[in-house]
This record gives sequence, structure tokens and C-alpha cells, in this order.
Amino acid sequence: MRSPERTRNVPGALGRAAAGALVLVAAVSGCSAPGDGDGSGAGGRSAARPTPKPTPEWKANPSSIAAVGDSITRGFDACSVLADCPEASWATGNDPLVHSLASRLLGDARAAGRSWNFARTGARMADLPGQMEEAAAQRPELVTVMAGSNDACRATAGAMTPVADFRAEFQRALKELRARSPKTQVYVSSVPDLLRLWEQGRGSALGRRIWSLGVCPSMLADPQALDAPAVTRRQTVRKRVVAYNDVLRDVCGKDPLCRYDGGAVFRYPFTAEQLSRWDWFHPGKDGQARLAELAHRQVTAAAPPKP
Repeated sequence: MRSPERTRNVPGALGRAAAGALVLVAAVSGCSAPGDGDGSGAGGRSAARPTPKPTPEWKANPSSIAAVGDSITRGFDACSVLADCPEASWATGNDPLVHSLASRLLGDARAAGRSWNFARTGARMADLPGQMEEAAAQRPELVTVMAGSNDACRATAGAMTPVADFRAEFQRALKELRARSPKTQVYVSSVPDLLRLWEQGRGSALGRRIWSLGVCPSMLADPQALDAPAVTRRQTVRKRVVAYNDVLRDVCGKDPLCRYDGGAVFRYPFTAEQLSRWDWFHPGKDGQARLAELAHRQVTAAAPPKP
């Protein structure tokens, strides 16, 4: 016969055993109480989940344009010797022979009041943050960038801008824009192939004489020399331009509103007829028109070009 004390303890023991069994079943089945880690709240309602931030949509028809960069965007030597000619700029000019990007997108009448050119002859990538600050103040829907030629065109190949510095300044320029005008789109042109320009201009005696005055000496000095040091020097400059373009592609690729041209300008087969007759280096009006055409094709494309 059981003692009264043991009989009174039976319900408590059974309760503990049942509770233990329920815990075991819950652990095996993976069940949990409503609102306790199963994604549901009070009354079985699903807990709210954060909505993913949508990717900004690229506008193929921006209503205003600002340009930053160097002498190419200023139209240097496109109209007269040793002078800027912004009216012939591929980005914002109004010369009908060029039919600039601004004219193609905005129309000639509107382009005059809705486009700005902040490029500077002689500018390098280190100058781009300041230009970008000026551009951002206008809140343009599109900013065009063409910079890097002067970073490669130095007195010697050894004086070219280091790639790490080039990257840091380009990143700073985009950061400057985003701080002041976060919704502005950016079109980035690749740096032209300077070796191609040497190949096209070296056949002109007048061009060689002009080059001897100091036009891009890292590439164009001693243009007739074909010895090993001269070939090595030119290839060194070209490799640096390729590295700059890699930077432009990589940095731009991290910004959802930035579109790199995929190397279109670098690959374009400029001819001697498309170069300025005053320096055989900068684009003439025909060359500026080709740059405008390439830019328009990239800006209005449904998707960015494949790298």
C-alpha cells in the first residue's frame, strides 16, 4: 500500500512528465509559439519586413546637362589656334557642325539655358572635385565627365599621375556630386587612346613641329623615333591610360546613377582628318561631332554598355 504522501505527489510528477514531453515534441518538430521567431505577431499577423530600396532608374532624356573635364570638353584648338572654343564642345556646344550632346538631347533652343561647361583646359583628375562642386550647384539631371588625358600627358612617363591618386580623386569628385545633387546622372567617357593619336599625326611634318613645342611629351616627344626606349615609353603611357580607364569603369560601376562608356572613346579609330589642324592632337570639329555621337548613343541606350 502506498503512503498518503506518495499518492499526493503523483499528479505533480505526471504534470512534470507531460511538460517535459511537450518540450521534447516542440524541439523535435521545430515548432514555436506564435510571435516567437516565426515571423508572425499578435493574432497571427505577419511581422512587417523592410522593403528593399529600388534601384534608381536611368533617364534617357535628361532636361539639363553640365560638363566637367579638360581641354577636349572645352573645344580647345577646334576653331582657332591655342584657344578654347566651347561652342564646338562635344558635350554642351551649339555649333551645328558638331551637334553636341546637349543639342541632341535638349534641342538647340533649350540647350543654351539648360547646359553648363565647367571643364578647364589643362585640368587633371585632381581638378575634377572642384569642377563637380560647380556643376552640382546647378542641380543638372546629367553631368558628363571626360578627364585623364592630362594625367598621362606629362613631361615624362615617370611624371604621370599614379593610378591610386587618380582613383582617389575620381572617388572624391563623385562624392562631391552626391553630397549636393544625389539624383544627378553621370556619363563618364573613357580616356582616348593617345597612342592612336601619335599614329595618326606623326606623318605630318607640321604636326611634328607643333608637337615639339611641348604637346603631350610623354607620348609625342621624338615622334619619329622607333628605337626600343621610345617604343617602351609610348607603351608605358598607353598602359597607364588603360589603367585610368579601369578606374573610371570600377568607380562608376559602384554608383547606380553613373554610366561608363565601356571604352567606346578609347577604342574609337580617330583619323587625322578628325584632329585639330593646329595641334594634331585635340579633336577638330569633326572629331568633336564623333564624341557627341558616341555619348548620345550611350546616354540614350536602354542599358549601359557591357564592360
